[in-house]
Amino acid sequence: MGDAAAGDAAGAGAERAAAPSGGAMLHALGDRGGARSGGALPHVVVIVLNWCGYDDTAACLRSLAASDWPRQTVLLVDNGSPDGSGERLHRDFPELPYLQTGENLGYTGGNNRGFTWALAHGADHVVVLNNDTEVAPDCVRRLVEGAGAHPAVGLVAPKILVHDDPATLWFAGGDLALARGTGRHRGEGVAERAFAAGARPGDITFATGCCFLLTRAALEATGGFDEGYFAYNEDVDLSYVLRRRGFRLRYEPAARLTHKVPVVPQEPSPFQIRQRDRNRRRFVRLRLGPHRRLLFACWFYPTRVVHLARYLARGDRARASAVVRGALA
Repeated sequence: MGDAAAGDAAGAGAERAAAPSGGAMLHALGDRGGARSGGALPHVVVIVLNWCGYDDTAACLRSLAASDWPRQTVLLVDNGSPDGSGERLHRDFPELPYLQTGENLGYTGGNNRGFTWALAHGADHVVVLNNDTEVAPDCVRRLVEGAGAHPAVGLVAPKILVHDDPATLWFAGGDLALARGTGRHRGEGVAERAFAAGARPGDITFATGCCFLLTRAALEATGGFDEGYFAYNEDVDLSYVLRRRGFRLRYEPAARLTHKVPVVPQEPSPFQIRQRDRNRRRFVRLRLGPHRRLLFACWFYPTRVVHLARYLARGDRARASAVVRGALA
């Protein structure tokens, strides 16, 4: 997808979400890998955030159970799911530590509660993982190896394939597109075998929030996601901040997973339109200088007029309203 995509499961229905708070509740403790001290291998905490997505989250957790990394803790975080899926997952996966936020804090707030827990429990690395993904058994190990292979690496991103068409790429590295206030996926929609660049590890400037490994040093330096984004474009912001603070972002194609995105791209929902455009503007306003802000405005506002006219012409008032709100809110 053209826009940086993260947080679908956490963001859907977020119009009704309350403002972020620090009142996450720890329901259970468990550590498959043990504390960091005294261990030769890095301790990795994998955060899986659920919001009304039992089936997808359960499948994701089952894939992580087959991971070959021996010092791995999977932390299940529920973002106040009103359908009871968090408690059901906690009941069905009792061996996992569980955090209940009590309200929908968005992709940013829910994962940040997980970051706080991970640091408090001795994590050397933290993996953010969308709940609608399934990882290969060696995915976590490959991410850890990527983090240790190069100096100053703060983040490692895997290769991500389309779940229902695993021969097709969804993410094979990424680039910040500052003039558009977003990030671009390399190779998206292209057959894996036809995109030779996707087989080569290397430095990148953007990592999708769908999945990445963050080192402890990088997490402590940034504090995690900026919760003002709630969902969408938080990965653009984090990628930019990490690089500004001297960390390298790496793409590691040997680490693989699938993501349950549509094989054929679909029209964005009104929530997605509003949130992505609002957050593009927020990123540009907070992070970029006057020249780049001007370039962004010269592209953004004329194209929003085009989108608005298109939705109005076909009678789609909900999406037309979202365009206006995203451009002005």
